[in-house]
Amino acid sequence: MGESSTGADVLVEALIASGVSHVFGFPGDTGVALYDALFRQRDRVRHVLARDERAAASMADGYARVTNRVGVVEASSGGGATFLVGGLGEPYAASVPLLVITSDIHRASRGSGAITEIDQVKLFSAVTKAQWMVEEAAHIGPAVREALVTAASGRPGPVSLIIPEDVLDEPTDLLTLSRPAAPDAAVVPEALLRRARTLLADAYQPAIYVGSGVHLSETWAELQRLAEQSGAAVATSIHGKGTFPEGHPLSLGVAGANGARDYANEYLAAADVVLMLGTRANSTDTNGFTSPPRTARVIHADIDPLRAGRNYPGSLALVGDLRHILPALRRQFEEPDTARRARIETFIRARRAVFEARREPPPGHGFDPRELVELLQDVLGPKTRVFGEPGTPTPYLSAYWQSPGGARDVVLPRGHGAMGFAIPAAVGAYMADPEWTTVAMTTDGSFGMACGELDTVARLHVPLVILHLSNGSLGWIKALQHFYLDRRYFGVDLGPVDAVRVAEGFGLPAARVQDLHQLRLALMRARDGDLPLFIDIQVPEEFLHLPPVPPWQQVLAGKTGRPVY
Repeated sequence: MGESSTGADVLVEALIASGVSHVFGFPGDTGVALYDALFRQRDRVRHVLARDERAAASMADGYARVTNRVGVVEASSGGGATFLVGGLGEPYAASVPLLVITSDIHRASRGSGAITEIDQVKLFSAVTKAQWMVEEAAHIGPAVREALVTAASGRPGPVSLIIPEDVLDEPTDLLTLSRPAAPDAAVVPEALLRRARTLLADAYQPAIYVGSGVHLSETWAELQRLAEQSGAAVATSIHGKGTFPEGHPLSLGVAGANGARDYANEYLAAADVVLMLGTRANSTDTNGFTSPPRTARVIHADIDPLRAGRNYPGSLALVGDLRHILPALRRQFEEPDTARRARIETFIRARRAVFEARREPPPGHGFDPRELVELLQDVLGPKTRVFGEPGTPTPYLSAYWQSPGGARDVVLPRGHGAMGFAIPAAVGAYMADPEWTTVAMTTDGSFGMACGELDTVARLHVPLVILHLSNGSLGWIKALQHFYLDRRYFGVDLGPVDAVRVAEGFGLPAARVQDLHQLRLALMRARDGDLPLFIDIQVPEEFLHLPPVPPWQQVLAGKTGRPVY
């Protein structure tokens, strides 16, 4: 037993003892005791003030994605909790571990119609793996430990810890706490592994399709060894981008219905055996279940038994940890399959050359987003991490950013496709790993949702490069109306906003560039200095300059049905 303290003190001490270094959040009435405890421990844990709770959740999300540690976000009851929900759907769907801490009304006020009263357990049940209402200060420490383990174990995701304000104020003993133990990894039966090894070895056109599970298990090196020993081509989902070096002769790049390289979809469509690793393999990931088709033999390895093989009936499901599965599969190929590898590399080399040589200049004025992506990578160098929005940035970063592998260097919100993600998530990532150059690529609609976080960037001197791609519309939805609704544009055109003046109003240096030379100079300025920089860039609307989105490209070939997500 230690010194007498309060529930809020125990909460902060439990976080510190568990290795938490950052808490992202926004204050409210019911959480003032927590803020007082954070003030007393400000030399041991850093609180990062966002401009709203949804943005705080995205900061914790970005932090968690680049560290593989549990991100921590806090908010207060009522409006704070309901705002927070908007930032949790994305990490919940994308398997990102978060600890969501909310304060609640005084227990004596329950049922009285208190101004911020809401059933938070029900509120968070759709966007968190588990919810705990902590009724006594003495239970806070064990609840923190259990919540952190739950967030990180199995398929990771957010968990919710709800503490009434009087429990935060309640006197209690400050217990000696330690880090929670890591959960045991699931192990796949050897008989199933033998079947998987045989299927992969006997395939004529094998493929490995990779999701974020390889990032979460940090098995990048094992993935590369398996690909090289087996001679199988490697494609990734958007969340799996960065798991495999995209300059590798066996790399297909991103596949699916958004940001895919056409030859990746072509190869997967003809694959006879596909090993799926830690991926949802949903309709978007697989281009409407055509790449690969459901007629292919699929081996689906995932730590979540509800996901392994779910979307491909008849799959061989390997439920377990990729840290065990990948080495076990690789042992089938002690002698490299050089003939198969050479044949597959020849296919990839030829198709890649055609894809990379294909250029279509944008009509009228505006930058080609592909050229922006290529210039960004050229100027800022290999240790650059880019956060993008679900609209224009996603297909271009997916298809044209050349990931070197071994890290999440492109982070896109494809769990739910949440707008307003890039700027706050980039702030969280920088807090986690300031050694990387961090870029946020936002758009008109998303900027309107998240521009308040420019204050966070300026106030905390976060040296982000922020690219604002502007075309004056909600471009993705307008493209859907263009291609599938006979050009009936409605509710998608925005009013004019001088984004440069907005950024300057928050105290950021900002510029509007007119050509690639000006953009290069601005990026060099950001690279060589240590200040944030906001750059406004005009780009065409998506339906005028088609991004690498296969269903839209199929419309031009006569296929008019709207894609099913």
